[in-house]
Amino acid sequence: MYDYRSDTVTQPTDAMRDAMMSAKLGDDVLGDDPTVQQLEVRVAKLLGKEAACFVPSGTMANQVAIRAQTEPGDEIIAHEQSHIYEYEGGAPAALSGCSLRLIRSPGGLFEPADVSGSMRPIDDHAPRSRLLVIENTHNRGGGRIWPLDRIADVIGRARSLGLRCHMDGARLMNACVAAGVEARAYASHFDTVSMCFSKGLGAPVGSAMAGPEATVARARRFRKMYGGGMRQSGLLAAAAEFALEHHVARLAEDHGHAQELASGIATLPGYEIDASLVETNIVYFEVPHGAPGGASGVCERLAGAGVLMLPLGPRTVRAVTHLDVDRAGVSRTLEVLSAVPRASS
Repeated sequence: MYDYRSDTVTQPTDAMRDAMMSAKLGDDVLGDDPTVQQLEVRVAKLLGKEAACFVPSGTMANQVAIRAQTEPGDEIIAHEQSHIYEYEGGAPAALSGCSLRLIRSPGGLFEPADVSGSMRPIDDHAPRSRLLVIENTHNRGGGRIWPLDRIADVIGRARSLGLRCHMDGARLMNACVAAGVEARAYASHFDTVSMCFSKGLGAPVGSAMAGPEATVARARRFRKMYGGGMRQSGLLAAAAEFALEHHVARLAEDHGHAQELASGIATLPGYEIDASLVETNIVYFEVPHGAPGGASGVCERLAGAGVLMLPLGPRTVRAVTHLDVDRAGVSRTLEVLSAVPRASS
């Protein structure tokens, strides 16, 4: 079985399991789990921030960052396909009382003028524009990387307008490896940054949010309020530590496999894809017109042949490469994709 539904499906390696089992533990809610403390120091240093907070999920990392920097009635500016809008259950509204002002632009990337055009007037009738969120890499944009110079321009404009800035860096290390940019170089433009350990880095659970010490302290309070306080969570922090130590450079393999998959799909009759837009480990493509059941039907037939992918539209399918998909798996997947439309026509 080759599972491309997400890089969250990765299984911890034997070496990672060993690291988890040998971790020194305490009670993180009481502030004395040494492995969690060690991870938080490492993440803060990696991102060039004063402090970091270990949380169960990427959603929580984003949401405590939002809550720590906004008040009810504020408005967040973000791309219309951003994770905080598409995949976090309406949390900005439910948990922080914030509305969203959405930018429409290709690939999840936008320009300084888009930020200026999204600002609310200073008026009692309008919500207060408070926070800008950028997602790097951008999931629904096909794993697109924000160029560092564009980040500088966009965040510079946001700063001039009085906005605070958060980077949803769930797949930040994919961007770093693919672009050859250090994590702290990206993070330096933002007040807060989230990053995930349970995607391409291969840990079973966990994310972190980093920023100024006072902001992180406030976020830690909301982590507890939202039910994210964990006890002997050094077991999970040890996996994240192992991932940062051993699984970052190998992300380049996932990117290579995604390129191979995309290039192969581009040669298959009826399928539609622009392989040049595949920059990291996420591949979006269109199934052939008239394929029975559209994207959902194709994915059902793929599953019957041992390949799992996600339908995300009438004809759109997403495939994500990760450490449990090798080159042989890509070759097998292309064989199955080639056969599916013919077998179902």
